[in-house]
Formats: sequence, structure tokens, C-alpha cells
Amino acid sequence: MKILIIEDEELAVKKLHKMLIGIDDSIEVIANLDSIESSVEWLENNETPDLIMMDIELLDGQSFEIFNRVKVKSPVIFTTSYDEYALKAFKVNSVDYLLKPIQREDLAAALNKYRQMFAAPAASQPSINMDMLVKELQQKLQPREYRKRFLVKNVQKLVSVETDDIAYFYSDGRLNFFKTTDNKKYVVDYTMDELDGMLDPDKYFRISRSFFVSIDSVDQINDYFGNRLILTLKPAVDKEALVSREKVTDFKKWLGK
Repeated sequence: MKILIIEDEELAVKKLHKMLIGIDDSIEVIANLDSIESSVEWLENNETPDLIMMDIELLDGQSFEIFNRVKVKSPVIFTTSYDEYALKAFKVNSVDYLLKPIQREDLAAALNKYRQMFAAPAASQPSINMDMLVKELQQKLQPREYRKRFLVKNVQKLVSVETDDIAYFYSDGRLNFFKTTDNKKYVVDYTMDELDGMLDPDKYFRISRSFFVSIDSVDQINDYFGNRLILTLKPAVDKEALVSREKVTDFKKWLGK
């Protein structure tokens, strides 16, 4: 297997090279490139490698620019320091992505995935639209604008509430509410799924289909039957704040970020 490495950190290149050979000594690293310019020039003047290992951040910009300037015919495994939650969808649709610092077992799994995808005869190999995948990845890595405030009714008036002042959102099955840190309760005119795209995931976590909590609202965490967790929130809430079983692992990761 002939692999092209596009990476601007010398130590990372050496480590990646060593791991590749350690996993499969038949691998040949045919070039190490450290910039958009050198990568475009190389790809224009050399045979197509079997696989490209490409860092997202290079000396002269993001490696996505390479795809704008030259036709990339090889499958690509991206390496990145970006948060894994931003890249889950991309992992499903491309060969793979690897988080830095790259771990040997992750690299081996990515290479195995490549072999499974491309070992078959050409006619039956998967068709990966790299241009579309790169655009998708760019969109996911662009800074997102999250909701800064909500306009809600308070008796006969409309009130603007800063999102930073909201402790949690929840549903009673009919209406959706939020409570502020000073214990005021309002009806919010959005579904829980709509709120999912409005709230900063660093600050708010959806613990179940009917509940978002802010990091500052979590007072206590206790085990609950069915491999779930039950939370004590501040201010107090008038329903059980349960972390669903399938959310427990991600919830713990979120708390530890």
C-alpha cells in the first residue's frame, strides 16, 4: 500500500510513519508534505497514491483548499485535533478521521476500514464523493452561532431572557418550559428537537428526549435503576431529571470536558 502523508508537524510525521510500518511493514510512505502548495504540486505531478493521510490544519491554511485546486483521486483519512463530536457524521461517510495524538489502535482500525472498503474489485468499490464530504466537514468545523436569548411571554408582556441565564429546558409532554437560574419558569415555543440545534453543546446537554440541562445546573448525580442516572438540579425542578441509559456515557464525557 502506497501512502502519502500531508502533515506539517515533523514529530507527528515521524510518529505516524513509525506506526504505519509497525502495523503493516508492506506499507510504503511515498512522500511527506507539509503545506497546501507542496501538496497541490505533488498531486499534479505524481501517480495517485493508494491512500492519503491528511492533517486538516497545515502551515498555509486548512487542507480543504487542496481539493479546490487539484482533483484528489485517493481515499483520505483526515487527522485532526478538533472535537470528536463535531466529526461523528463524517466518520460514518468517509474512510475515517483520527484525533490527535493518534493512537496505534485507532490507526490500525482506520487502515482496516480502508482495506475492507477498497479491497474488492474496482466495480464494486464504494463511491466516495470527496468534494461533498469536504464541504460537509468544513460546515461542521465552522464556528456556529448559538441562540443568545429567547423571547417569551410573561403574563401580558414579552420578556427577553438571556440563554446564559437559563438553567434547564424540559417538557411535560404537552408544553416545553425553561427555568432560569433565579427560579423563574417560562413556556418556550420550540420543540426539544429544535432546541437541539440552538443550544451550545459545551453548555447544555440533552439528557433525554424531554430534558436539556446546563453544566451549571447540575448539583448532584446519583445512580438510578435501569443503568440510568438521576440528577439533582439547581434551582429545583418539578419532575425527575433522568439521564437516559444511552446518554450516560456521553453525559459523563461532557461533564469531564
